[in-house]
Amino acid sequence: MTETLQERRARVLGPNMSTFYEEPVHLVRGLGTRLWDAAGREYLDCYNNVPHVGHCHPKVVAAICAQAGTLNTHTRYLHEGIVDYVEALTATVDAPFDTALLTCTGSEANDVALRMAQALTGKTGVIATDHTYHGNTSAVHQLSRTNPPPGGYDSNVGFVPAPDSYRPLGGIAGMAHAHAFAAEVQEQIDMLEASEHGFSTLILCPFFANEGFPDLPQGWLDPTVEVVRRAGGVIIADEVQPGFGRLGTHFWGHQKIGFTPDIITIGKPMANGHPVAAVIAPCDTMYAFRSRFRYFNTFGGNPVSCAAAMATLNVVQDEGLMENARIVGNYARDGLRDLATRHACIGDVRGSGLFFGAEMVLDHDSKAPATAFTKRVANGMREHGVLLNFLGIHYNVLKIRPPMVFSKADADHLLDKLDTVLRDTPMEA
Repeated sequence: MTETLQERRARVLGPNMSTFYEEPVHLVRGLGTRLWDAAGREYLDCYNNVPHVGHCHPKVVAAICAQAGTLNTHTRYLHEGIVDYVEALTATVDAPFDTALLTCTGSEANDVALRMAQALTGKTGVIATDHTYHGNTSAVHQLSRTNPPPGGYDSNVGFVPAPDSYRPLGGIAGMAHAHAFAAEVQEQIDMLEASEHGFSTLILCPFFANEGFPDLPQGWLDPTVEVVRRAGGVIIADEVQPGFGRLGTHFWGHQKIGFTPDIITIGKPMANGHPVAAVIAPCDTMYAFRSRFRYFNTFGGNPVSCAAAMATLNVVQDEGLMENARIVGNYARDGLRDLATRHACIGDVRGSGLFFGAEMVLDHDSKAPATAFTKRVANGMREHGVLLNFLGIHYNVLKIRPPMVFSKADADHLLDKLDTVLRDTPMEA
């Protein structure tokens, strides 16, 4: 009997290695916004933000190959690549951010950021939303309510309800919702301050991506920032998903919602698939961290990673991809709103730039989440050659987050297939 790839995978990688879709996709090639499977079938990629500037962008590929063919070592030797890249990276953020520490993954970056907050405050209490994800290390795994750690949560971690613009806290959207969220943060601060841990940091994605990217106005986080600052705490902005121009209007998510964090973490898209991530911080914060923690990362900031990251950043800027995200994202969301006039299952259309989607409901009046239906839609789209997925508090929000070279023609293709799938998929809870 011939063993399938999926069976081999389970045998050598262990059980419960997750795959997307009921029928996993065996990908062998990618270019731009397109992917091909082992049978030669073409897919439109509406999901993957790791190939930020498109699958196999020739300038990124060339940069990786050239540097790999010249030198690759670690940062205890001098090399211009890391310095050039950090100078270019910090030029994209506002003062006082002027230094960066490079790692390999967003998990590592968030782990380091938590230690930076400890160095600044001398305390260890952390607050996160109850439907977020910040990575896989022991410390950041504690911040995920959707994947509880064995043995339970540490007593230095507090959670607040994830913001939901479609079903806001207190039933009122806008700044009333913002003040309700800030009150929840204040309650957790008070609890941590009354404990042996004290309050160190609030960590959040400024776009609240995993929470379902609620539609929040600029200034929405101002009341929360005020209570954190009053308590002497630090705010970490996890920009792994909204960063590098994806939101169309601003280069970073914290700029769009309108606040200045204390520490910024980035990862996934920054080198178009090459494993590199970073923590961006003011020089004083970096000094406090390095004075209190001995930290070295063998692969973080190596010359090949920096070459890939620099090439990716240059492509974003030189090819106007943030503006493309704004234009095409607006176009695609208009198309989703048009679909909503024909499909009652679409309860809400939201997003920014090339991070957008639609919340699926069983009924508009009750806003009852159509969770199982949404999963069937995602699988139906895969059958029609379009890759997307779902997330959100109720796992009923279609998640559309394509490479930044996504075009209006790509959006038309997506909308056409979605129209078909919504029409043909049974509406059941």
